[in-house]
Amino acid sequence: MMNAILGGAIIGIAVSLMLFLNGRVTGISGIVAGIISPKKGDMIWRVFFLTGLILGGFILRIFYAQSFEQISNAKTIDYVIAGLLVGFGTIMSGGCTSGHGVCGISRLSLRSILATVTFIFFGIVSVQVFKLVRGAL
Repeated sequence: MMNAILGGAIIGIAVSLMLFLNGRVTGISGIVAGIISPKKGDMIWRVFFLTGLILGGFILRIFYAQSFEQISNAKTIDYVIAGLLVGFGTIMSGGCTSGHGVCGISRLSLRSILATVTFIFFGIVSVQVFKLVRGAL
């Protein structure tokens, strides 16, 4: 429980710093989209941010390996399908859970609140469908 509180606090501080110091919303899909379709003078911070996310995962793996323990019996194809669905949802909603769920809700954006509720609803529906499909096979 304490790790979740600490992680949430760190995320809150990070997105607040990004907004106050850089004037940017910390939406990962938007940051990655800016790397894929770069604009002049808008690339370096995105690369550093994404590199920091990746390096942070490696550092966590070194110092707190148990955070990567497998708690799901999902198959690789399940993760591929889930990733594709998340990518599709991100395109449809104009953002991802970090952009809408963390940054948008904190700014009281109605669009982000509705997007986040939709993410959660369809996440629940997807899990139930996967359980039914896996049970039928």
